[in-house]
Amino acid sequence: MNAAQPPKVPVALQPAFAEITAIAGRFCAEHLDEECARLCVKLAAKLARKRPSPLQRGDRRIWAAGIVYVIGRVNFLADPAQRPHLRTDELADLLGVKQTTMANKGRLIMDMLGIGLLDPEYSRSDMLDQNPMVWMIQVNDLIVDARWLPEALQVEARRRGLTPYVPAHTAPGDPTGPSAVRP
Repeated sequence: MNAAQPPKVPVALQPAFAEITAIAGRFCAEHLDEECARLCVKLAAKLARKRPSPLQRGDRRIWAAGIVYVIGRVNFLADPAQRPHLRTDELADLLGVKQTTMANKGRLIMDMLGIGLLDPEYSRSDMLDQNPMVWMIQVNDLIVDARWLPEALQVEARRRGLTPYVPAHTAPGDPTGPSAVRP
């Protein structure tokens, strides 16, 4: 899914998807950022495509809260050292749901889709840069950090879907892309 093309969602689920992503999007615009909003849409679309979709039933406000919670949890939103930062109780209050309800829905989503902390699919770009496991690949039976490989091998690793981007193609300090800082 790219920014110019809307995510693929079954027709029957488009109203629920639109409402859930509108709630999550407004929240992210007010309290988080555009990248979190994009990740929430991506997660909501995956839930909508799941057969049968869990989004067909339940309070859409709670689904939106659960989705924001998952994105926050994957990216350590409750850690004061992270930006953006919100404690879990603040997140629930701002979303207008009970903390336990939000956390339970979030845990259900994480379990249902096999999402874990630092999951590369739902990590912010700055978190990808800090996650060494995203960059570990096997080359000639050795585990190596792809960021240290020659550019041609970085390109091949990206082409095969082994890394999130090609570090050699990103200028250090580039504010529009992930940083290419080496460990």
